[in-house]
Order: sequence, then structure tokens, then C-alpha cells
Amino acid sequence: MTLFAYTLATTSMAKAKAKAPRRTLDSYTVKPINKTVKPGDCVLMRPSDPSKPSYVAKIERIESRGRSVRVHVRWYYRPEDSIGGRRQFHGSKEVFQSDHYDTQSADTIEGKCTVHSFKNYTTLDAVGNDDFFCRFEYNPSSGAFNPESVAVYCKCEMPYNPDDLMVQCEGCSDWFHPACIEMSAEEAKRLGHFFCEKCSSEGQKKVKSSHHGTRQSEAKVETKRRKVMK
Repeated sequence: MTLFAYTLATTSMAKAKAKAPRRTLDSYTVKPINKTVKPGDCVLMRPSDPSKPSYVAKIERIESRGRSVRVHVRWYYRPEDSIGGRRQFHGSKEVFQSDHYDTQSADTIEGKCTVHSFKNYTTLDAVGNDDFFCRFEYNPSSGAFNPESVAVYCKCEMPYNPDDLMVQCEGCSDWFHPACIEMSAEEAKRLGHFFCEKCSSEGQKKVKSSHHGTRQSEAKVETKRRKVMK
């Protein structure tokens, strides 16, 4: 084949490939992981830097053109990737839903995951490697969060980190970090009752006046939210 003929052939092939129809798919099976994904699924995507954790994204649309399959995604940001970075109250599995949309090869999908609502995440009996939670929407260009304020609790008045152990006061029902009330985590787990400093006098009276043969309800050891942080 002459160079001219070869050029014509490759040009024709390129045009034919460019004109391949684009199709919207209801689902797609990612062969490297043998998982089927569909719009609405949350997935883990391979980062360009192998030293970084997988990206978290939500599939908006799946399209094919010839043999190429691409996913239109909406990215979730990790706290350390946001303006301001990771803060004390950010959970280890927390992500922010962004308004950053992108298109990626479907073969960069490494697995499926679940991004729970904040409330549902706190009720999980066990948190798996593929479980995440989201309580904020995030605008990467401005660094703005929605909502702008969240509930706070304890003497330190910090937002809720679901990774942290907390105890509930039986008097005011507020929640406290053990360290903020000069208590170790082990001591907090052994509590039968807990009254904060403000409620301690009234609480002690309640305990003493209780019938000794009746079992008292144990102080709850978990996390809750309280007032609004501006």
C-alpha cells in the first residue's frame, strides 16, 4: 500500500470512528472488577496519584461510543481536599458533595461504595471500608459549604464527629466528650449514670432517692448534636 493510500485509509477509519453513534446506557459491567454500575450509584475511582486514596463519585450518566464507555460523575471531596482542610470534627469517612462534574473512563472505577446520609451513618452497626457519609454540600471554587452552620455539643461546642465517644447527661440530655469532663474513654464506658457539672447536684439526689432494688437506666455512650454553630 502506498503512503497516499495508507493516509486515505487511516483518515477514513478516523472519520468512521468519529461518527460512531453515542448511546446512553442503563448500566455497565466494569470488567476489571466484575461489578455492574448504573446511574445513581456511588463509586470509587482510581486517582492519578497512586499514593492517594480512591476518589468518591456519584454516577450521573453512562455513555458509550464504539468500544469506549465513559461515566459522567459528580465528585465528592474529602475534607483534606477542600479549602480550609480537615478539621477536628470531620469524621474519617466524611465526604462533601460538590458541584464539580466530570467525565471519566468507566474502566477507572475501582469499586462501588455507599455514601450515607449523616443520620443513617450514625445508626450503622458496623462501618465497612466502602461506607462514607455526607452532611455538607461544597463549592470548590468559593470554598462555601451548605449548610453554613451545623449543630454543636459538649463544653467545647464542637460539631459532631461520629468517630468520637460521647456520654449523655441524664439531667439536661446534653452530650460530652470524656476528655472534656476529665474522664478517660474506659471510665466513660463503665458509667452507670452521668450528670454534668451543672446537673450534678440534682442528679445525685435523684440517684439516692431511687429504689435500690430497681435497676437504673445506664448513661448512653454515643454521639448526638445540640445547638447551632454560626
